[in-house]
Amino acid sequence: MATPVVRKLTAGCGAEVLGVDLTRLSNSEMELVRQAYVDHGVIFFRDQNLTPEQHIAFARRWGEIDINKFFPANGQYPEIAEVRKEKDQKTNIGGGWHTDHSYDPTPAMGSILVARELPAEGGDTLFSNMYAAYDALSEGLKQTLANLKSVHSNALAFGAAGFYKNSDQAGGFKGESLVGEAAHPVVITHPLSGRKALYVNPAFTTHFEGWTPLESRPLLDLLYAHAVRPEFTCRFQWRDGSVAFWDNRATWHYAVNDYHGERRLLHRITIGGCALN
Repeated sequence: MATPVVRKLTAGCGAEVLGVDLTRLSNSEMELVRQAYVDHGVIFFRDQNLTPEQHIAFARRWGEIDINKFFPANGQYPEIAEVRKEKDQKTNIGGGWHTDHSYDPTPAMGSILVARELPAEGGDTLFSNMYAAYDALSEGLKQTLANLKSVHSNALAFGAAGFYKNSDQAGGFKGESLVGEAAHPVVITHPLSGRKALYVNPAFTTHFEGWTPLESRPLLDLLYAHAVRPEFTCRFQWRDGSVAFWDNRATWHYAVNDYHGERRLLHRITIGGCALN
């Protein structure tokens, strides 16, 4: 293959890694990919055509696989969660800004998403950079957030009264009895980069620890609006053979739901992380 190159997707978020084959990365290529992941928060690959076994093998080079408690799993490969919308469904999965598994006491490090079946058009994924979002805050607001923790709950999405249970995706989800919550710092020091990042998200953050939800809402809404300013974001257009690999501690993502009447299937593997400070 060609000499590996890392090319920024936009000034504020994401990069494409060109000229690599994820099924046979050399040590030097793996280091280049690792550094791109740390530097850019989300990285993209084209023309990979990974088998499920190769997808799993690549994920294991990064850490232990964190099997999702709620998503439908691929029948042959329990490590792989299926992100699926059928032709007759209106609700997609991930159709709002979020980061994966922030509701777990030990949040996920990253997620590797592989295109399997795509609509003729649409179905892009948006990403936003939480390093950039934090850096752009005023010094006064940074000081306000410095010692706060926020509570993240999966009940909002996956519980018995949650979003998916009351949608046309309800039959595909499981584990509603496994709902729970966890508290994490609002501003984390990233364990790989050492940079500070904003760590709240609209899908799973419910309130600040020690504050009521009502008291928390105005500040959370301000942070949510700030975090998706256009200069912090990128938009990835999927095609056959595409792979996206994002850092759940440094980015948010949003699956655009603009392909009604067509099937879309992607395979996701989530990689376990560490406690956040």
